[in-house]
Amino acid sequence: MIQETIVTTQNSSGATHIAPMGIHYFGGDEYIILPFRPSATLDNLLTSKTAVINYCDDVRLFAGCLTGRRDWPLKPAEKVSGQVIDGALAHHEVELVRVEEDETRPKLFCRRIHSANHAPFQGFNRAQYSVLEAAILISRLNWLPIEKIEAECAYLRIGLEKTAGARELEAWGWIMAAIEAYKKGRKS
Repeated sequence: MIQETIVTTQNSSGATHIAPMGIHYFGGDEYIILPFRPSATLDNLLTSKTAVINYCDDVRLFAGCLTGRRDWPLKPAEKVSGQVIDGALAHHEVELVRVEEDETRPKLFCRRIHSANHAPFQGFNRAQYSVLEAAILISRLNWLPIEKIEAECAYLRIGLEKTAGARELEAWGWIMAAIEAYKKGRKS
């Protein structure tokens, strides 16, 4: 199963990197994190050997990180050297156990060493789902045809318009601005 999460890692200077990431979970205490090369998440995890997997329902974190907004409140992790998203519903602190090398996307096998629940998950509404899916689409602007991205966003907008609150509308605006900036950059 792939879970949409926010992964926080730290570099050797202690600076925190925040990245939305689908992590693989098969049950138990094992997770697979698959960052693409090059990436700060990959570099940091290989260096520090630890990460924090954050479970969040504020979709602005996903959209924000993918549109250049990475300044989110953090608090110290409990068992690893790292940071937890302040406002995360839950988090898992993990350590790197082994690496399966790959030229494009290595598999980082991690083991959970600590978990904490901070608030109950109330479920996603259609607007939150729409923002998550649109955020995933903009992470693939260089891989997918822009026409496909625009068509899928047009469909996702239906659920957004029916159920969005202020947070979802703000996140959606960031995503739409990123798409427009990408299109303008292609035309120049």
